[in-house]
Amino acid sequence: MSGGTRCNVTHREVTERDFSGGSHAAIARVLRAFPASQARAWIEGLGVPLKLEPTGKYFPVSDDAHTVLAALLARAEQVGVALRSGARVVRLEPGWRLGIQQVKNSNPFSAQVARYREGTWPLPTAEPDTWAEARAVILATGGLSFPRTGSDGTGYGLALSLGHTLVPPVPALTPLSGEDALCRSAQGITTEVELILRVGRKVSERTRGSLLVAHFGFSGPAALDLSRWWLRAEGERTVTAHFAPGESLESIQTLWLRETASTPRRILTRWMPERLAEVLCEEVGVDPSLRASQLPREKRTSLLRNVTERRLAITGTLGYEKAECTAGGVPLSEVDPSTLESRKAPGLYLCGEILDVDGRLGGFNFQWGWSSGTVAGRAAAK
Repeated sequence: MSGGTRCNVTHREVTERDFSGGSHAAIARVLRAFPASQARAWIEGLGVPLKLEPTGKYFPVSDDAHTVLAALLARAEQVGVALRSGARVVRLEPGWRLGIQQVKNSNPFSAQVARYREGTWPLPTAEPDTWAEARAVILATGGLSFPRTGSDGTGYGLALSLGHTLVPPVPALTPLSGEDALCRSAQGITTEVELILRVGRKVSERTRGSLLVAHFGFSGPAALDLSRWWLRAEGERTVTAHFAPGESLESIQTLWLRETASTPRRILTRWMPERLAEVLCEEVGVDPSLRASQLPREKRTSLLRNVTERRLAITGTLGYEKAECTAGGVPLSEVDPSTLESRKAPGLYLCGEILDVDGRLGGFNFQWGWSSGTVAGRAAAK
């Protein structure tokens, strides 16, 4: 699911500021226990050499997620971890008793997802086939994203049954859907942008990165990073795109007045592909091949506003089916930040995406998994 199947395992620099949801102080404490530098050394110690890309993202040299998966499974086997393939926990009772259901069909999760989307997280109705006992339990079931992988929300039901509460989950790092003219005229174009979300008249969030214009709306890092904020916003929401990020309207006008012999198309291609420059010109009735000096001031102002604050017609997101993570979950206030042990059910530990922590695009959610999993694992092992 990560890095276009290449597996973006972590980032060059990871801090609590890269995450949303729970307390930054608690997130920082967990990250310090197993920082990105240790995670990289650990992964390479499993026999997976990593490479750093200019974006700050780390990938396996093989560019294949199967390399990471195979190394993790091999290490689990080496240290004697028992894996119960095709089974899932449907009951969890203090003690600790785990009610296990043996899955018969190949896709046991799809039937549960619709009910979770209605805002409730019931436990599966099937009775356990067997029971197992443990001295400690780590709940690492993920959220609701990519439900066909098993993240169907059962973990939420287990946590609720043991006294926990939930910050209502929403999809995060999911594409934005829209009915925008750009989706027809500029489909397939990728460009660097800054997206600004306003709730009412107030700026709520800004994201910057690559934007992909697609037939359904908008994808790419800038759109994915904005999705959780768009879904969380309450009130009238508007999204505008700045296609010359880092520039102000005034700085672009200054450049324009220096290059009066050039054309609008050529000036705008400093920041965007030529086809997008032509589309933005045509939207405000500007001939992209005219000399800049031939353009009336009103037309120039209209064009530059279209470049720096073009409103995008966003209608929603592609939801959990395409979300790379889930925002929301069990509040960090309900676990001990030094061990991630439950404050509601001693002996239960929670880590990863089931907690109310979600990172931006770039390997940060993997790092939260490595760090929080290590903290919970070390504590449970004691």
